[in-house]
Amino acid sequence: PADIYLIDEPSAYLDSEQRIVASKVIKRFILHAKKTAFVVEHDFIMATYLADRVIVYEGKPSVDCIANSPQSLLTGMNLFLSVSFAAVAPSHLDITFRRDPTNYRPRINKLDSTKDREQKSA
Repeated sequence: PADIYLIDEPSAYLDSEQRIVASKVIKRFILHAKKTAFVVEHDFIMATYLADRVIVYEGKPSVDCIANSPQSLLTGMNLFLSVSFAAVAPSHLDITFRRDPTNYRPRINKLDSTKDREQKSA
């Protein structure tokens, strides 16, 4: 077995039910084998389920970009949301998110909620 696995878009061509199964299989294998996986994924739900750390790229895709250092899922996704929307809309949405503790799905925080303020001040 390899020490590091590179998995490129495992959700490609899978329906929603197959994506859930694939996510569980990948995560179970990596955790059981105690290995590292570098997963490139565009499906937001699958990416957040699989990741414990993320690398956010900033810049113009296929032209000029930089990779930020690996960050926690929460910090990285909040950076991704602020960078992505800032590039698209001058007054970006300024949103933050958290992972639901019961089902682990990503949830957007209400604007100016306690969690929203805590994450923006961090």
